[in-house]
Amino acid sequence: MGSPLVSGRLLRLAGGRVSVRVGPRSVAVGAAAGAVVLVGAVVAMTTGEFPLTIAEVGETLVGQGSRATEFVVLTLRLPRLLLAIGVGAALAVSGAVLQSLSRNVLGSPDVIGFTTGASTGALVAIIVLGAGTLGTSVGALVGGLVTALLVVALAAGRGTQGPRMVLIGIGIGAALLAVNSWLITTAQLQTAVDAQTWLLGDLGNRGWPQVVALGVVLVLLLPVLFGGARRLALLELGDRPAGALGVDVGRTRTLLLLGAVGLAAASVAAAGPIPFLALAAPQVARSLTRAATPVLLPSALVGAALLVVSDLAVTRLFAPVPLPVGIATGLVGGLYLVALLVRLWRRSPT
Repeated sequence: MGSPLVSGRLLRLAGGRVSVRVGPRSVAVGAAAGAVVLVGAVVAMTTGEFPLTIAEVGETLVGQGSRATEFVVLTLRLPRLLLAIGVGAALAVSGAVLQSLSRNVLGSPDVIGFTTGASTGALVAIIVLGAGTLGTSVGALVGGLVTALLVVALAAGRGTQGPRMVLIGIGIGAALLAVNSWLITTAQLQTAVDAQTWLLGDLGNRGWPQVVALGVVLVLLLPVLFGGARRLALLELGDRPAGALGVDVGRTRTLLLLGAVGLAAASVAAAGPIPFLALAAPQVARSLTRAATPVLLPSALVGAALLVVSDLAVTRLFAPVPLPVGIATGLVGGLYLVALLVRLWRRSPT
């Protein structure tokens, strides 16, 4: 294997088969987002009802802490922190890929119904099948994939381009919301309460099984999506130009779509639906980097930073009864969506 070659703004690895964008603004944005994640992690691990010093946290992580600090760090705080980082990164990358494939800023998995479909699959597993953690995760993955296949099939004729897929996804998502409400109203009281709580989207009451399951999905799918970033950028030129440049359009689109849906469904399985993060994080990253093509790694870091900060805010500002983080992202994301729509409306020709 030869040494990496930097050509323009791309770092070419593995003989040119993998290209990673290394523009200075992308590096700066990624570094800033990573710093926010690091600071947020320190605050999350050391503050709360049981304050700890950084030294105590470090001792506990290497197995030299007391039983009390081990419970606080390893059972309560560390899984929640890792989930915030993983879910934020997964949703952001999923949103970036789907927005690029659809060529529409509204083409994120929560807007076009993919996360709603994952929620439906999880609710069927919880309410109808009485499944546990593993069954709920499988149900979410199946529900997200089936919804994605349905949306893409109904949008056939123009692939995943333009507003067609977005409008169809919104319609299917609305129908699935009705199905979710029906499932909850027909469930036993305690099951319905548990399901409704899960639907709020939260990082509390989660543990290492969710962290491990999400980690496996990230390890499997992120390299695939990062490796396809250059082909994803070429697809934004259009199918014919991309094909002329050597991209297998059908295979590439299918692979990227399945990877993005898998990340979104895994996130829903781990933490429930976290609204609007997949919509906002890629747009924030792309705006800050001023990139003309998708920036997946900065998007992942921005998504992780946004969710870490959001979860830290709801747990510290609303203690001792913290709000689910999905409420915070829904509120902020709803305002962001309004601002985005106003900006698009002003740019559109009259």
